[in-house]
Amino acid sequence: MFDSIMKNKESFSITNKNIDKLIICRASKSISTELDGETIILNISSGIYSGLDSIGTTIWNLIEKPISFAQLCDQILKDYDVKKEQCIKDLISFLRELAENNLIEVINGTCD
Repeated sequence: MFDSIMKNKESFSITNKNIDKLIICRASKSISTELDGETIILNISSGIYSGLDSIGTTIWNLIEKPISFAQLCDQILKDYDVKKEQCIKDLISFLRELAENNLIEVINGTCD
């Protein structure tokens, strides 16, 4: 796992040549619930709530267990009508935001 949020943010960049190999999962210090196709997440450490729309909820469900960026992108491409370039760009942006809010971990194996 990376040691800081900055490293997580830097990981989610279109210029990261190893982005496909990143393993992502939900942070262990977050809890969530789904309501009407949307998800509410609580970061237990900060007490900050975040909300996800239906596509964000799909991604949140996919990262319940460790998954590579490449696998995550492939699944989004199967589930939604989006071009690969746009999917990668949007996924990077979304994951960067989750990392900034300490809601995900970038790991080299399994979640803590």
